[in-house]
Amino acid sequence: MIRTRGLTKSYGRVRAVDGIDLDVREGDVYGFLGANGSGKTTTVRMLLGLVLATEGSAWVLGEAMPRAARSVLPRIGALVEGPGAYPHLSGHANLTLFDAAAGPRVRRPARRRRVREVLEQVGLDPGDERPTKAYSLGMRQRLGLAGALMRRPPLLVLDEPTNGLDPQGIRDIRELLLGLNRAGTTIFLSSHLLAEIEQMSTRVGVLDRGRLVLQEDMSALQQDTGLVRVRTPDVDATIALLDGRVAHRDADVVLVRADDPATLNHRLVSEGVRVVEMAPLRRGLEEIVLAATSTPAGASG
Repeated sequence: MIRTRGLTKSYGRVRAVDGIDLDVREGDVYGFLGANGSGKTTTVRMLLGLVLATEGSAWVLGEAMPRAARSVLPRIGALVEGPGAYPHLSGHANLTLFDAAAGPRVRRPARRRRVREVLEQVGLDPGDERPTKAYSLGMRQRLGLAGALMRRPPLLVLDEPTNGLDPQGIRDIRELLLGLNRAGTTIFLSSHLLAEIEQMSTRVGVLDRGRLVLQEDMSALQQDTGLVRVRTPDVDATIALLDGRVAHRDADVVLVRADDPATLNHRLVSEGVRVVEMAPLRRGLEEIVLAATSTPAGASG
């Protein structure tokens, strides 16, 4: 769905994006992570043909960008750097104008129906006639997402789509996007919110100072570490029983090197150790990203 080779954008001597090779596959929810200023938005703008690359190539929906922008862009739903809208018009009127200008003519009843559908999808009232200048930031963000959904695109490219939303709003948008993905939409999601990406993504890419320092399936990143976290009031007894297999201890938690938590639990309980909680230890996305972005610029690995 999206592929780049050596994609680079320089501003003078500064490389905002430095030779990245993206690989976004059909059916992915691809979480594109990075701190503010890491080059995420510049990358998104190059993918959409809004900014010309200094070097390298990009293909979207199998076609070279920006050369094929005329055929590619109508098949993409995009939200980049916040939504734009005519401030004196309602959300419904803005979407109607947007759809009329976006491509082939659509019969008015079908357009009105689709506008109502997408407004309801993102949690906005289709009957709200207030001008968008009266909208909150979160409402404007929802309207921008509604615009991205108007044509039922096979690919969504979203830059910080939950910006300005409260926790309930973030959850609503997450469930909406996951539902769209289950129905077949590929989603490229640029964000700095690790918790949201961890809950949604099937694949992640991490940008650090313009360089792609990590790109991998979430399932591979979150494999077991070979450690089991055991919470017990009998820490000393656990350590004595598992001579040499305890990697770390805290007040009521021990990390044990073990292949099978069930076998470990059986042994502890049979020896009278009180096990309050036990689970394989997996690295969280925050830990993975921090490890990837802590490598000094120019280092290999």
